[in-house]
Amino acid sequence: MMKQYNVALVGTGAVGSTILEVLEERNFPVKSLKLLATSRSAGNKVKFKGQDYEIEETTPQAFAGVDVAFFAGGAASKLFAKDAVKQGAVVIDNSSAFRLDPEVPLVVPEVNPEDVKTHQGIIANPNCSTIQMVVALKPIYDAVGIERVIVSTYQAVSGAGQEAMDELLQQNRDLAENKEVTPKAFPYQIAYNLIPHIDIFMENGYTKEEMKMVNETKKMFHDEGLAISATTVRVPILRSHSEAITIETKRKLSAEEARQILGNAPGIVVVDDPAELKYPMPLFVSHKDEVFVGRIREDLAFANGISMFVVADQLRKGAATNAVQIGELLVDYGLL
Repeated sequence: MMKQYNVALVGTGAVGSTILEVLEERNFPVKSLKLLATSRSAGNKVKFKGQDYEIEETTPQAFAGVDVAFFAGGAASKLFAKDAVKQGAVVIDNSSAFRLDPEVPLVVPEVNPEDVKTHQGIIANPNCSTIQMVVALKPIYDAVGIERVIVSTYQAVSGAGQEAMDELLQQNRDLAENKEVTPKAFPYQIAYNLIPHIDIFMENGYTKEEMKMVNETKKMFHDEGLAISATTVRVPILRSHSEAITIETKRKLSAEEARQILGNAPGIVVVDDPAELKYPMPLFVSHKDEVFVGRIREDLAFANGISMFVVADQLRKGAATNAVQIGELLVDYGLL
């Protein structure tokens, strides 16, 4: 019989509830489950595998006996992740707190699974927009090498949380009734608009979200020389991020070769038939775990260029599914 593990989940919002769904769907070997959140959520009940679990308040002592703790993001990671490690748990963290810490591996299982073996108690889950990009880049990087990457994103409002989703829906209703719109979750109206600004602006003119894509990709590829430029944009859709990616490869790659390389890679579904109007779209990718790639073509600006369109559900592969896959790697490698 497969060994089972004591699991804790910190945070029961959109990402946390999706982690529970994925743990159940993928039949992760859960021996016991502890749900932790803020005092505000403590006492509420959540279902897992048909059973009710009561949410407890997160405390340093709550991790006693826990084998693996999934942190769903937010302030709890900085407050409690190191306490969980001291109590003997391996932490899989969805926040940005540890991603660029040289002591903490940053892992996408299709890209750098071996890096989990270097963990010292904490493994970081990358940013959602980074995850889907690196899944699409890695097979080409391994096959022919990549010199540079230029990416523009079209990111769903759910990346900014439940409040942002509610705001988009409310603004759509208000505008349909000719009511005035008052933005709260975003600096501007998001309905019928897009905002080329995600997270804070940095001194170099890029946003923090854009620099996450740059720095996290270099870390996972172990390649500081890889040139990356990102523009991240919030668009008025509810779920799943899209990315237009252009790469310059080290040797010439035809569109057909790129299609074959991507089609044979783990975690990727190629949807690329322009004659039949087949290409990835958020509407059809939501609630799926794979990264969908289409519009694969030789780029006209670079001699060795390939352009493509990449879509993935950022709550699943961009967060929850990737975290659970890291947990599965720990099981497979006997690291729990």
